[in-house]
Amino acid sequence: MPLTRRRMILGTAALTLLPFGPLRAGPATHVIGGSAFGSTWRLVLPSSVDAARARRAIETTVARVDAAMSPWRADSEVALFNASASTGWHAMSAATLAVTATAQDIARLTAGAFDPTVGPLVARYGFGPISGTNTGLEALELDTGGALRKRAPGLTLDLCGIAKGYALDRAAELLQDEGITSAVLELGGEVLAIGSHPSGRAWQAAIGRPGADPLAVQRIVSPGSLALATSGHLPQGHAGPRGTVSHLIDPDTAKPASGPLVAVSVLAATGCRADALATALTVLGSVDGPALARRLTIPALFLTRNADGFDEIMTAGFADHIIL
Repeated sequence: MPLTRRRMILGTAALTLLPFGPLRAGPATHVIGGSAFGSTWRLVLPSSVDAARARRAIETTVARVDAAMSPWRADSEVALFNASASTGWHAMSAATLAVTATAQDIARLTAGAFDPTVGPLVARYGFGPISGTNTGLEALELDTGGALRKRAPGLTLDLCGIAKGYALDRAAELLQDEGITSAVLELGGEVLAIGSHPSGRAWQAAIGRPGADPLAVQRIVSPGSLALATSGHLPQGHAGPRGTVSHLIDPDTAKPASGPLVAVSVLAATGCRADALATALTVLGSVDGPALARRLTIPALFLTRNADGFDEIMTAGFADHIIL
């Protein structure tokens, strides 16, 4: 089926985030925004900050990450890597190598629940453009000197489940390089704060209630210095004969993830890690997901559907960030 919403930039199976409710801006601020990765970005700034300068920083970051990691554009580094059958070394930018290294790390931590080589399976269920064979993560080799190698010709790389988090991190860094010391950025539903609100309080963000129409708030949190990312089945899935088909693929079963777990929100030191961990924990489900989060001390909020709404499971200090 045509997925025009995804074709803008990085949108495939990795656009896993439920929409966040309004950023809690308050007085003495203004909000700017735009399009990014098949979704949107919003930035809340003190009213005294030059919004045009901030906008340039974010749009520059989005363009760079798109050019390197989008599987939808034929000239991106990732698309060229996927199209090649060569098992030799492929030169890559530092950004793509860094994201790939983090992806490999999260894959190991989650026993493959996060898998950046799962693109062909994603495409099989109508969620992405990547064709190839599922040869497994062990066929992908990274040389920190500046290159990637596929040990099997059909191996492909899909960084969509982590690249948006990386863009969030880099955009926040670029904003600070521009001298911005107070802001909160939401990129496709992921949130990262800089400093504090002009009033002196901590920045706040709302986690949306899955499937609510109109948008409703499940929780309001204060991320502090941590990045906040959410993964869920509903917003990117499509209707099938047996109900909504999730865009999240379980590499263990080679099928869309299923079960009562609807969404997972994760706090992590970087958006890159939060993005990938949220995806992995959602794929693992309502039992194995919380178990892994507890074992790895990952602050996370798990929402499982019940007859009246949702049950919540919070792990590793996530509750400490709840405002409401």
